[in-house]
Amino acid sequence: MKAPRKWRSVGAAVLLAVTLPAVVSTGSAAAPDGSDFNRSREWVGSWAAAVTGPEATGSARNGFNNQSLRMIVHVSVGGDKVRVRLTNIFGEATVTIGHATVAKPNTSTPELNDIDSATLRDLTFNGRLSTTMLKGQELLSDPVDLRVGDLSDLVITIYFPVPSGPVSWHATSQQSSFAGAGDLSTAAVGTGFTTTRTCCWYVLSGVDVLRHRTSGSVVVLGDSLGDANGSTLNTNNRWPDLLAKRLVQQRRAGDAPGVLNASLSGNRLNHEGPEPGAGGFPGFVQLGTNAGARLNEDVFPQTGVRTVLFDLGINDIWMTGDSADAIIDAIRKVGAQVKQRGVRFVPATLGPFEGFAVTPGAPAGEWTPEKEATRNAVNSFLRSTREFDGLIDFDAVLRDPAQPSKLRAEFDFGDHIHPNDAGNQAMADAVPLRLLG
Repeated sequence: MKAPRKWRSVGAAVLLAVTLPAVVSTGSAAAPDGSDFNRSREWVGSWAAAVTGPEATGSARNGFNNQSLRMIVHVSVGGDKVRVRLTNIFGEATVTIGHATVAKPNTSTPELNDIDSATLRDLTFNGRLSTTMLKGQELLSDPVDLRVGDLSDLVITIYFPVPSGPVSWHATSQQSSFAGAGDLSTAAVGTGFTTTRTCCWYVLSGVDVLRHRTSGSVVVLGDSLGDANGSTLNTNNRWPDLLAKRLVQQRRAGDAPGVLNASLSGNRLNHEGPEPGAGGFPGFVQLGTNAGARLNEDVFPQTGVRTVLFDLGINDIWMTGDSADAIIDAIRKVGAQVKQRGVRFVPATLGPFEGFAVTPGAPAGEWTPEKEATRNAVNSFLRSTREFDGLIDFDAVLRDPAQPSKLRAEFDFGDHIHPNDAGNQAMADAVPLRLLG
């Protein structure tokens, strides 16, 4: 639903090579009651990002050479150990990781890329500081002893000693990232990172934590509403983050599931990212493949996944004018695949978008009465069907009661399709927690 930032400036809105078992024995120390303390712990996904291939030009296409990247992630649930997932799934050559670290941010300074050096930990891969990822490969780091709190930030730094070639990335992060020359993986102060981008996670796709109690993880498979393109930068006001906050606050201690945001701005059910759309929208690689093709990468390999929250279809309507039957059929196919894996599937109704236009000031042809009828037909199906495990009615909370085809003014980021921070909170509040197990 969201275009790259070069389009925003003109008004556009737009698994693992080795899998560890879910329950891990990390030692034989016994608890005071005689139980095996370590064997009761379980790995769960706490943060994730869906990645795509690079565009024809730009930072992901250029890759990195003798450079370090520092990226910030906001985990949903905490634990006693962490492990980090790196990916070269859409890369075009072997990527060398010279050194990678994880740390907590230094909250006593205003700089986002300063770290607390007392928490700095090396990331190793089969015991080695340096490693390679072949084309199409993914890596999971060795477990790191670092106690992480619920709803906290981690700072991950990766040094690329030789040219990486084009890399996999998540283009719309709503989180700044930082780049600098040389190996800055252990630098406590971020002044060496001379390039700041208000976007993007590169080669980074997940963080797992080891917890004493867990309810598994919830995967959000969505578009730019899940990426929260109307939210404030660097504030973690994406609705999946706010859902995680609700879960942590309302579940008994330590029992909240992890929330993994696998949304991709502009993603569609029945079309590929580079396909063009209405209003002169050109399409982009970073919008990702069709939703069904994403399941084997973005959903099924996630650690501890038990529920999928699904919010896709609006881009098929405004971009390409798909019929209600085509959208419903695609949702049903995805839902069937998810449920066949023993995972709950909970779709969401599609929110309003009257007034949205790719180019500001141009006639808003991206919305038409015919497209509105399609949206309503899809929502009617979702509200009436019993073949899924529940429903999230985003349309009901986002629409203007007086003009149901329009986004409520108090929730409107300004482009008439993306919710602002308050709208993201309303979406998070609309998720029935009982559906999450």
